[in-house]
Amino acid sequence: TNIRMNRKYAAKILLFYVCFYTGLISFFFGLMALFYQTIDFNTPKWQQTSSLIGSNPGLGFRPMPPESHVESTLIWYKMTDSNYAAWTTKLDDFLKPYREPDPQYESFVQNCDYDTADNVDRVCKIDISAWTPCLKDANYNYHTGAPCIFLKLNKIFGWMPEFYNDTEHLPVNMPQDLKNHINDEKKHNPKALNTVWVSCEGENPADVENIGSIQYIPRRGFPGYYFPYKNQKGYLSPIIAIWFEKPASGVLINIECKAWAHNIQHDRAERRGSVHFELMID
Repeated sequence: TNIRMNRKYAAKILLFYVCFYTGLISFFFGLMALFYQTIDFNTPKWQQTSSLIGSNPGLGFRPMPPESHVESTLIWYKMTDSNYAAWTTKLDDFLKPYREPDPQYESFVQNCDYDTADNVDRVCKIDISAWTPCLKDANYNYHTGAPCIFLKLNKIFGWMPEFYNDTEHLPVNMPQDLKNHINDEKKHNPKALNTVWVSCEGENPADVENIGSIQYIPRRGFPGYYFPYKNQKGYLSPIIAIWFEKPASGVLINIECKAWAHNIQHDRAERRGSVHFELMID
């Protein structure tokens, strides 16, 4: 009799815990289902000033030093195959999505220019195949001591640049050669004024002397038709190549590049709107 009562008691206890945990698990998954119904996986709830990212995009450069030197911003190489290959391989990896876009997003990609109408379902193609000499087949010109370094503007959901397209009110601290370029664009191609402009300079007088001439490929900034970023399928961040045509060899050159728009603030310490790196070629 006692054995029979113990078995019955154990069965009741087991049944209670089975029902309890089944109910608890069902309640948990019910709450999770309600929670996921409130989430938009394509649009973040907190955006720009209300998010941790903020509303001021940063500027990044590639290639970057190895992870073992995470704090370093120095691009240093000798003009030998075994040495510069480490840097060009990093560029190969970085540029692969641009050279070989994901075919599943092909229908969402279109060729764009400054006349292209906004289309939230399409993204603008970035064709790097004609960016001579900043090409994979040309080793990005590292073997000649005149390397290409790529710049990208970090993605911020929904951010739209406020362009410097009024040549009468350009910032006092904007480099004069960029001001001249903007004025030339106004005369010859006014639609191109809707661009996030880019400038790169030597930071100190010695750097200015050693940096040599610079070419911006394919243009001197990020065209406005790449904005805003809204998590579109197939979207790639706009990039440009900075070709250092004749930098001095054997010396370290400090370089600062800035992105220019009314709603881009520059803060070197916080890495806002600008990027610093060093270049040294032996």
